[in-house]
Amino acid sequence: MKWGRTDLGRGNLVKFLVVTVAIFAVFGYYITPLSLSIKQGLDLQGGTHIVLQAVDTPEAKVDEDAVQRVMQIIERRINELGLTEPIVQRQGERRIIVELPGINEPEKAIELIGKTALLEFQDESGKTVLTGKDLKDAKAQIDQNRNLVAIEFSDEGGKKFADLTSKNVGKTISILLDKQVLTSPVVQEVITGGKAVITGNRSIDEAQRLAILLRSGSLPVKVDIMETRSVGPTLGQDAKDKSVVAFSIGIGAVVLFMLLFYRLSGFIANTALLVYVLLVMLSMKMLNATLTLPGIAGIILSIGMAVDANVLIFERFKEEYRNGKTLRAAMDAGFDRAFATILDSNLTTLIAAAVLFFLGTGTVKGFAVTLGLGIIISMFTAITVNRFLLKMIMRSGVFKDGKIFGA
Repeated sequence: MKWGRTDLGRGNLVKFLVVTVAIFAVFGYYITPLSLSIKQGLDLQGGTHIVLQAVDTPEAKVDEDAVQRVMQIIERRINELGLTEPIVQRQGERRIIVELPGINEPEKAIELIGKTALLEFQDESGKTVLTGKDLKDAKAQIDQNRNLVAIEFSDEGGKKFADLTSKNVGKTISILLDKQVLTSPVVQEVITGGKAVITGNRSIDEAQRLAILLRSGSLPVKVDIMETRSVGPTLGQDAKDKSVVAFSIGIGAVVLFMLLFYRLSGFIANTALLVYVLLVMLSMKMLNATLTLPGIAGIILSIGMAVDANVLIFERFKEEYRNGKTLRAAMDAGFDRAFATILDSNLTTLIAAAVLFFLGTGTVKGFAVTLGLGIIISMFTAITVNRFLLKMIMRSGVFKDGKIFGA
């Protein structure tokens, strides 16, 4: 049996309807659970904002290394809480900003991050023989292609360590930080002189991290709480509600504009926009990204660029159609002519997003991530999904007047 042009046209129309309905159905089914599964930042779900400052003490002066150790301790303790996207960042030479999304009890957070780290060396029976105050230094080293951690004790600590190793040759000793075992080396021989190395199959990064953790337990840098601010759900929810309203109005205006000016082409562009929103949400979920208010701004801006790409394509299409080309030829020419302009426009914005990501901090990075993702995905939906749907509807032969496509 041979298929006539009418049958092929009907087949393309059916395909177009099936694909369009499928896009609407998938969007309606997945958009809510997908959006709810994306992690939210401090500005959307509330939490605790703490400003710490390292200060000099008679025992130890604050320097670059001391601040780095404090940040290591705080990050490790926060990670133990299992928080989503906590922020620990440095401000100036001595200040550290800590933001804890979802933590609404600042006192508990301060108690957790502010307590002094406790470093312990225990024998096999679990008896603590040395503490962090006995440790003078710890450094990562490479010796005969092995990554080692060299440790040095104070005079008193060296004596204690010699006594510990003499009683535990062939046994393991455990090094704990805040009651958590960092490593459990086996004592090969009695170690005197206050210096020792910790061997093991570690990468140089792991050795450096262990050295930092060991040093962090040995330097009692005083940290003062300069500011504690609880970002309550009222502020976060209020801002989020306003963002949702702004987002809904913006999307509604865009959808209406596309339908009024480009009719069936506008409907297809709006359908492609649903694919765009789904892909942006899915990408953020897969990247484990955190959504913040600036991030929402980045998404809205990229939606504007996605619509702008469609407008460029449809305007070129109208020009070609009015110059006498057929609908399909005019649409192909419209995509071809608009592609270079769309690519240039999006590429420059993508470069700006990359600069913001690598040079920015905190929420600025969130804005850059959503903007960059949005640009890449908007190009994909505008050039592929949009074109695919338009070709199917034109091949159906049902709509032959350019006016239905806004021409």
